[in-house]
Amino acid sequence: MKQKKKINVYFYIMVVPMAVLFFIFHTFPFLQGVFFSFTDWKGYGDWNFVGLRNYLNIFKDKNVLSAYFFTFKFAICATVLVNVLSLALACALNTNVKGKNFLKAVYFLPYMLGTLIISYVFKYIFSNIVPMFGKAMGIEILSKNILGTTHAWIGLLIVTIWQSMAFNTLIYLSGLQTVDKGLYEAAALDGATGIKRFMKITFPLIAPFFTINMVLSGKNFLMAFDQFLAMTNGGPGTATTTISVLIYKKGFSGGQFAYQSANAVLMFVMVVLISVFQLRVLEKREEKVS
Repeated sequence: MKQKKKINVYFYIMVVPMAVLFFIFHTFPFLQGVFFSFTDWKGYGDWNFVGLRNYLNIFKDKNVLSAYFFTFKFAICATVLVNVLSLALACALNTNVKGKNFLKAVYFLPYMLGTLIISYVFKYIFSNIVPMFGKAMGIEILSKNILGTTHAWIGLLIVTIWQSMAFNTLIYLSGLQTVDKGLYEAAALDGATGIKRFMKITFPLIAPFFTINMVLSGKNFLMAFDQFLAMTNGGPGTATTTISVLIYKKGFSGGQFAYQSANAVLMFVMVVLISVFQLRVLEKREEKVS
């Protein structure tokens, strides 16, 4: 009978403190939020249990429903565009183009910068540089600050895509480097080139990397917060108010702490369900193409 392998004591020394800190600063606050979502607490003073009232009111609140609609619209557009552009860029960088290592570093740079820094930089660009350029060139559509119009979400979409492409491109590059070059040579002999080669060989072989990027992108964009708060603060009006921005603004300064805690719990459940659904669907597709 084999003896159980003893776990080195250094494993506990490294893992236990991190687990305790994770529970204190992440799990415990989350459980507190779930608890307060069943109360009428405003973030101060006394509170009372109200059961499921907060959750039921969410589905009657036009502001919340509008924020959910906008968030899903933004997340779908951003997820699709980021992955299409990242995959195209990764394929381009995977060829024998000159200076590709330098280009990789350039495209990865946005990911290293903080979202708030990038947001404030682009806010200045959209507010000053782009309108000045538009007026000089006589292009009316570029002569005004897009962040102050009903098309503000497009400016936010551009910034989000520009920053997010770096990480996704890196993942796709890792996947492309696992593809055996001999397969391309064999395909070329059979007359498969270009799009046909990509659809029949490349894409099926990097399907797991596509799944990872789709799930992570969807999750991140559903929880988008920093760029919206920094560039538009949810405006003009409530045109670019995402779920996260709404929870932050109404929960911490609008006296709706318990109500927005319920909104946060609902958002958490929806993100988990969507991520699981994506995994199931994309994994089935992987099985079909493998």
